[in-house]
Amino acid sequence: MAERSPYEIAKETLKLLSVRKLLPSPENYQALYHEVAGTRHVPNFPEEQLRSIARVMPGQTPAQQRLLGQLDQAIQNRNWVGLQAALVGLATQPLVSTPAHLPDKPAVTDELMAELREQIARLIENTLPMLGQDDPRLKEQAEQLLNFARQPAADVATLKLMLGNLSFKVSFAAEDQMAIKSSLLELLHLLFVNIGELTVEDRWVKGQIDALVSATTPPLTLRRLDDVQARLKDVIFKQSEAKARTQEAQEQMKQMLAAFIERLGRMTEHSSAYQGTIENCSRQLESAQTLVDIAPVLQEAIQATRAMSIDTLHMRDELREMRERTQLADEALRKLQEELDRASSQARHDPLTGALNRKGLDEALQREIARARRQGTAMCVSLLDLDNFKRLNDSLGHDTGDAALVHLAQVARTTMRPQDSLARYGGEEFLVVLPDTDQAKGVEVMKRLQRELTKQFFLKDNEKVLITFSAGVAQVGAEEETTEAIKRADQAMYLAKRSGKNRVVAA
Repeated sequence: MAERSPYEIAKETLKLLSVRKLLPSPENYQALYHEVAGTRHVPNFPEEQLRSIARVMPGQTPAQQRLLGQLDQAIQNRNWVGLQAALVGLATQPLVSTPAHLPDKPAVTDELMAELREQIARLIENTLPMLGQDDPRLKEQAEQLLNFARQPAADVATLKLMLGNLSFKVSFAAEDQMAIKSSLLELLHLLFVNIGELTVEDRWVKGQIDALVSATTPPLTLRRLDDVQARLKDVIFKQSEAKARTQEAQEQMKQMLAAFIERLGRMTEHSSAYQGTIENCSRQLESAQTLVDIAPVLQEAIQATRAMSIDTLHMRDELREMRERTQLADEALRKLQEELDRASSQARHDPLTGALNRKGLDEALQREIARARRQGTAMCVSLLDLDNFKRLNDSLGHDTGDAALVHLAQVARTTMRPQDSLARYGGEEFLVVLPDTDQAKGVEVMKRLQRELTKQFFLKDNEKVLITFSAGVAQVGAEEETTEAIKRADQAMYLAKRSGKNRVVAA
């Protein structure tokens, strides 16, 4: 049979693909091509992966080194049979330590060692600024190690010794810095607490102090500090505006009070003058004998009365105007106080969802548990966690995940009673405080919220996305700490997760 050309083989291969109804993939085409040509089909050879394996194979003895050479040759030739023989040979070799009479094999190359020394030098450069400048000997020793590590012919043993000595001193310096940081943080925290105790009546100031106390409570994170800094800047701006407007209102009040006193004095003077005029007229009338004598007296009394009436009308209008201006100033101050209260309340709320933050939650728990025990009523806490939140973030993006949290908080606020409190407890976890509620009613409240979420869909690009949550409900015992009740609710919530999600479990 005459040898067929590659074109004829390829043509026959395409026919077979159609007859056998196979996908025209490279793998199927290659297998059929070798079948038509009558040649052996060799699948893709994993050369890179095999070379990675060869690099970690032991090569301590001459036999192991010989087998490694055979393995490298088999990989290069893509020889499966040779590859199998070399691997079997290496697997059957005994594990031995390097003989004492053999020279040590270098563990790393010169290039890798140079890179390692440079990384050590950079690590020291980045670490030392955090340890302060209190110990000049530590700084001097670090500079010596830096210079030595960057020498091309630096001795490894000497480098190891110097690095060990430095790390020993750095450990003590690091402990000192941590102790200083903890002490300063504790002092700062106490300072904020003390200021807060002195400003109980100034709600907008206390809101800022509460935010600072929360921010200085370990563990510290840059995100928490940045968030509090942004809120305080907003409040400080409102305070400066409030101060200017308050001073303006006070000055206006002073002017109005001064004007009122002046008008009152003038009114008194006019009243006294009028009284004197009337008394004089009365005496003249007593001594008058004829109508001619009476006429001038009456004219004088009429003029005095008319002048008194005009002055009284003017003063009434001025006093009315001052009262209106006072009311306007009082209204402006009231609105300003509301703005400050609103800005202060933001220090107790999560900036994303508007729910209470941990500080606001602590206040709500303390208030409600005290009221429940004072009145002998039931109280529940419920911890809920969004189902498949990580999958939502990964598939639709973190912005969509944040929007989903906002949607849940909005639906919860419209469903809950006015006396209930919603707080963001963690990333996608929320805590609901339910006063005047026993456990059975608490479970029903959370199930009602679940049903409401199925009605009020969350929209992403005008497409409905179903949001569900799992929740645990715990009734706070008569002598139980709220932290224990929250822990029980948390355990019940995880049980709801394991039971299939979108469930409410009583603790």
